[in-house]
Amino acid sequence: MTHAADFRHQFWSGGSYELGIEVGSTDDAGLQAVLGAVWAAAGVQGCYGHGDREPEEQEVVSCTVASLEEFGHLLGQVRLPSGDLVACGVMAVRGGDDSSDWLDFYVPESALDAAGVAYWDGRPFYRSALIDDWLAAIATEAFRSAPFSCAAVGWEVSGCIDAASLAGELPEKRGVGYLVPRDGVLRYGPAND
Repeated sequence: MTHAADFRHQFWSGGSYELGIEVGSTDDAGLQAVLGAVWAAAGVQGCYGHGDREPEEQEVVSCTVASLEEFGHLLGQVRLPSGDLVACGVMAVRGGDDSSDWLDFYVPESALDAAGVAYWDGRPFYRSALIDDWLAAIATEAFRSAPFSCAAVGWEVSGCIDAASLAGELPEKRGVGYLVPRDGVLRYGPAND
């Protein structure tokens, strides 16, 4: 039995594989819409505030911006394309007056390791086409009900891009996967560099 879905066996502050989404606003309503859409698109089981207790040892919390602010992260369990149930989480980076909010949906490195997911092949960046495509599919589904400015998938990708610098275009060379909306359609460019 692996510990991929157990909360206590995760290094929550360690590295993680992410879907980083630039929300496109700094208001709670925009962040809430994207949060709810991502949680639903990923099929996350549960919503909890404490990483040092197993789900059955704590009360379910609401999947809201208020809960994110209270706990810093919201945690749950999600099924990977491989069928493995793993721990996952979400956090927000609020932009304030200077920039847009970001929402990061992630699976900790420790959960991927416990599930036996290969995500490193000696290149400078961790990369898993399986996880990239899965996260891109979550983003695409979420975008249908809660459009956002742009997103990236890969290892620790939050804030590595922004909609203003992409200007609606996918870069030719991509060290991570990019998701860029254009004419109401979210386009995905997988990592290729």
